[in-house]
Amino acid sequence: MVSASLWRATVALCVVAPLGFASGFVCACAATAASPTPVKGAAPAAPIREIKWDALVPKGWDPTASFRARSAGIVSDADPRAWKLMKEFRVVLDNAPLVDSLNGVAIRIPGYVVPLETVRGELKEFLLVPYFGACIHTPPPPANQVILVHPDKAVAGFHTMDTVWVSGTLHAIRQESFAGTSGYTVDAVGVERYVGEPHY
Repeated sequence: MVSASLWRATVALCVVAPLGFASGFVCACAATAASPTPVKGAAPAAPIREIKWDALVPKGWDPTASFRARSAGIVSDADPRAWKLMKEFRVVLDNAPLVDSLNGVAIRIPGYVVPLETVRGELKEFLLVPYFGACIHTPPPPANQVILVHPDKAVAGFHTMDTVWVSGTLHAIRQESFAGTSGYTVDAVGVERYVGEPHY
């Protein structure tokens, strides 16, 4: 099998990430929270559907399935087969399937902030990810676990890995950024600080 350090990264991307806020595994946002402190914006005109991260993953999708048997016999990260497998796996993750039925739906979802564009301390664009360190300290999650957020107005007071609620219209649009590939975009009308006790 692929060595522990290498395979841990791949499994974390496909198992921990999709669970994320849905299971409360490692996320500080998963608790039942007090009312979040509003930061900006008004709610979308359509009723808002509060979703969990696993709603963004098509049922039955398992990106590791075709790689498990191929990893047999690989015992070192230095094995060229391991690096070849990882490169192929990254392509699979970046092209992760999306849930098209969510396209155009007004949603509200919690996550961690990964800034992409900041002007005078205000966020103009950022990624929302389901677990701490994604796209910063660890490789990006599958694309269907990364949301590109376009606030209707720049928002102040948020930094890398801050926890927030994002409200807006979800679009199933895959886009590249320097921090990773996002499978979804949200035109955000609300970015609120997440208030609540951590839940592990």
